[in-house]
Amino acid sequence: MQKNWLVINFNKKYFLKVGNKAFGCQIGTGGLKNAARKVEGDKSTPSGKWPIKSIYYRPDKINLPKLISNSFLTLNKITKNCGWCDDYKSSDYNRYIEINKNGKAFSYSYENLWREDDVYDIFIEIGFNDDPVISKRGSAIFIHCSFEDLRDTSGCIAISKENLIFLINSIKKHTKINII
Repeated sequence: MQKNWLVINFNKKYFLKVGNKAFGCQIGTGGLKNAARKVEGDKSTPSGKWPIKSIYYRPDKINLPKLISNSFLTLNKITKNCGWCDDYKSSDYNRYIEINKNGKAFSYSYENLWREDDVYDIFIEIGFNDDPVISKRGSAIFIHCSFEDLRDTSGCIAISKENLIFLINSIKKHTKINII
């Protein structure tokens, strides 16, 4: 199987292609945007070639270690204390954070990773705007589970949970996602 994944636009529908398989996916409501022009809150998905960083999952909803066969990436358990900083004024911008640390609440804006819906039951962290982190460039770009109504995202890529597990099992050591 090829090392890289490809997100492509075909007649205004988006697909995530892995080897000879293609999965329908949703992208940001703002469409695809050149990564150099992406800004926080524009709801666009950044085009470019990005590394796959790590996997996050809700152990109360899915036993992911039992469902996957590779060990290239770190598996991170999502708890009620997990968040992702989306406040460009913070030194933790575009990073995982603990919402409450040592009894003190995180004082900047963040996205809560513990959600009532199933969207973040499993997600893959994409290495966008992380090396180095550039203020206001965009944060929390993931491959996550689709919304029930298959609506577009706020900038992430979304696919069905079943297809996401397939993708996780197809990750090779140097897999990248190419969004064009």
